[in-house]
Amino acid sequence: MSNTKKPTIPHALFPWKPAQEAGKGPEKRFVVAYGPHWHDGTTISRRNYHMMIAALPAVLFGIGQYGAPAVGVIALSVGCAMIWEAIANLAGKKPFSIGDGSAAVTGLLLGMLLPASAPWWLVVIGTFLAVIVARQIFGGVGFNPLNPPLMALAILMLSFYGVFDFNESLRDYDLGFPMTYPLTDLKAFGTAAIGKFGIGDLIMGRQAGAIGSTFGLGLIAGGLYLMIRGYIRWEISLSFLAGIFVTAFLFKTFGDSAKYAGPLFHLFSGYTLIAAFFLVSEDSSSPVNFLPMIVFGAAAGLMTVLIRNIGAYVDGVPYSILILNLGNPLLDKIRPKAIGKVVQDA
Repeated sequence: MSNTKKPTIPHALFPWKPAQEAGKGPEKRFVVAYGPHWHDGTTISRRNYHMMIAALPAVLFGIGQYGAPAVGVIALSVGCAMIWEAIANLAGKKPFSIGDGSAAVTGLLLGMLLPASAPWWLVVIGTFLAVIVARQIFGGVGFNPLNPPLMALAILMLSFYGVFDFNESLRDYDLGFPMTYPLTDLKAFGTAAIGKFGIGDLIMGRQAGAIGSTFGLGLIAGGLYLMIRGYIRWEISLSFLAGIFVTAFLFKTFGDSAKYAGPLFHLFSGYTLIAAFFLVSEDSSSPVNFLPMIVFGAAAGLMTVLIRNIGAYVDGVPYSILILNLGNPLLDKIRPKAIGKVVQDA
């Protein structure tokens, strides 16, 4: 009988082998994290900074129209949002996160949704609602079930409706075009009252409204920039616009043409375009799968026109998106059927 000793294979080469066979002591196993394992280099801060860049055309246009009051609202909104974020970090004994730009983007978007005449205390309350109530209470960035700027806007509109009556709040401005809110005129007087607003005028911002929501061309340019760079999903934005277009077309075609405006009017008035490219596609409160994204956007667009046409509110954007945010977890359960079969004891 040979006394040749069987060579020992180094355990490091085959870590799945039992420890007794490898002769290396206690059993060791691979510890593998869940996928995905690939990172494209994109960071939260980079995404947020590009969001701010994309919003600049609409913001600068609003500042050019409304002047120093618009600068004050935007600056106060961004500053307060960052302060509330810092306070939340201190209270929770967490590292400061204002450097990632999330609070700044939240404050910027909220400021864009406010009129230039918004009082300072409303801005302070709004940023508190957006940063603390809508996001930090739920765990911070990535955990919010509702869109923070829209949640703050909805609460402010319900609590201080007079501030968002643009016909009243912007009555002291004379910008060389009719200073009435198109959606308010439509709701009160029908299509006869909106003939003064041409589609070109709406696209070029010749309409009363919030600081950053009137310049349609700038918002479209910013949205295309974000889609090309991959920071927002085109499926949600385009399906939202398609939902508005189709629903408004059906109302105009089969309903009272003297009461319901056409689809182009709805696309380029109110909060439609800022919602399509900067709000409805927010990562934490929107689906991640293809079909749910299409359903999510289309349903939000449909509900927006329903609220505008037959609801009590002039603009249905904040409420329609927030309602779909609540249904987001259910929508994301719509997934393609897995290919293959279950194998017992595999």
